[in-house]
Amino acid sequence: MTATLYGIKACDTVAKARAWLAAHGRDYVFHDYKASGIDAGRLSAWVDEFGWERVLNRAGTTFRKLPEADRTGLDAGRAIALMLAQPSMIKRPLLDLGDRRVLGFRPELYAAAFGGVEPSA
Repeated sequence: MTATLYGIKACDTVAKARAWLAAHGRDYVFHDYKASGIDAGRLSAWVDEFGWERVLNRAGTTFRKLPEADRTGLDAGRAIALMLAQPSMIKRPLLDLGDRRVLGFRPELYAAAFGGVEPSA
């Protein structure tokens, strides 16, 4: 199975993940939330796997600009609704390898996910 990298093209962290994948010769499909959105079933599965607290990017500008009423009293259902309405609020990148997923980007996480491939110097 070809890996799928979910994110937003303009995100610096996504750019780092894409560069790592290219440098290590890893094939992947890029899914841009801005262009293609995200389906509720997939997002719900990520929330089940990681918890909504990790999947919802509360540090980002999009979340911080929400009215206070939308940012308080969150639960999984409300967090999913926010992320479906504004996919910029989904933590990125998310690398889907089929049998496992990696949320966020750190070279050592990607190396471990691909069986210990060390980042190039």
